[in-house]
Amino acid sequence: MPNPRLAPPAPLFAAPGSPPVEWVVSPGLTAYDAALAEMEARAESIAQGQSPERVWLLQHPPLYTAGTSAKAGDLIDARFPVHRAGRGGQFTYHGPGQRVAYVMLDLKRRRPDVRAYVASLEEWIIRTLTAFNVRGERREDRVGVWVKRPDKGAGFEDKIAAIGVRLKRWVSFHGIALNVEPNLSHFSAIVPCGVVDPRYGVTSLVDLGHPVTMVDVDIALRQAFEEIFGATQAGLPEATDLP
Repeated sequence: MPNPRLAPPAPLFAAPGSPPVEWVVSPGLTAYDAALAEMEARAESIAQGQSPERVWLLQHPPLYTAGTSAKAGDLIDARFPVHRAGRGGQFTYHGPGQRVAYVMLDLKRRRPDVRAYVASLEEWIIRTLTAFNVRGERREDRVGVWVKRPDKGAGFEDKIAAIGVRLKRWVSFHGIALNVEPNLSHFSAIVPCGVVDPRYGVTSLVDLGHPVTMVDVDIALRQAFEEIFGATQAGLPEATDLP
């Protein structure tokens, strides 16, 4: 019998009459603490019905974040700042060349179902990768999106995108991180998401032989997002960029 966890989810559109999701792209590098504060404030404003939903695309300087399930032993070398994120999951890396998308959606307007929401985020990434002829796949026992690597050996797979979410009053924040062209050696200082099997590594679009730009990825992300979550409208960047 097919596993419903692995099946493509139904669209997670907002209720009829809901305003478009604000789509914001910040240039440069955004400080993590400033981004976290802005994201939490916006999620609260959405929960109170004072602001529209938002997707915020940005890049961070090199850093590690620890989710609520992070284990101290999974931080091998704290070569960059470590931030307690408050999201689900374990350790992950953020840095230049990685497209981070913070997703602030009111699931009461859509479907108050955490599993359906996470599956929709996975589907969003999978459809984005399809635009670059990359086959991303979900796994029953591993969150995120994976790419098979037969060139490395039988059963080898690399993670190309991570997912970490938190909900408060049914409004989501945190989101996804898609590896476009980050320095993959920076992942070696942690056990990414607690996955220790040596067959499972980390990759990026450029590492897979797809020299795409961040603008290319942003276009594909927006198109795939609208297929799953509905209409967007452009918003202004937040003033949280590093000097």
